[in-house]
Amino acid sequence: MTQVKMTVNGKAASGEVEGRTLLVQFLRENLGLTGTHVGCDTSQCGACVVHVNGEAVKSCSMLAVEADGAEVATIEGQAAPDGTLNTIQQAFQDHHGLQCGFCTPGMVMSAAALLKENPKPTEAEVRHYLDGNICRCTGYHNIVKAIMAASGQDVGAIAAE
Repeated sequence: MTQVKMTVNGKAASGEVEGRTLLVQFLRENLGLTGTHVGCDTSQCGACVVHVNGEAVKSCSMLAVEADGAEVATIEGQAAPDGTLNTIQQAFQDHHGLQCGFCTPGMVMSAAALLKENPKPTEAEVRHYLDGNICRCTGYHNIVKAIMAASGQDVGAIAAE
């Protein structure tokens, strides 16, 4: 067993893990942060996206020991302390960017990383960036619309599908 320490959503966190423990397992099982979802365990679906030291990472492809000493942000850390939704979360709600909700945490975390890199992405850039995130319900259209709305762009011209 190995002791790992990290900052998760601004708070110190630590625990003992086996060397093979994935970051997603540590977050869910050791810390009880179950908003980060496990969809495939092969880094194909994007449901487990978190930020490690400010970079979007599929947490099923990273060992917990690799995040030792890191700053980790999960979906649970995105809302304001009073529980109000952040801009991206609110846009997902306002523009119906979710249905079953399983992919939503990963989509929101990916959107946050995209908007940090590119504050005003085009529709094509949003679609390209989300290439590693699978949604089986929405067809992506409203997710793209929500992300563009969160960037402050007018989404009225984006046709409904």
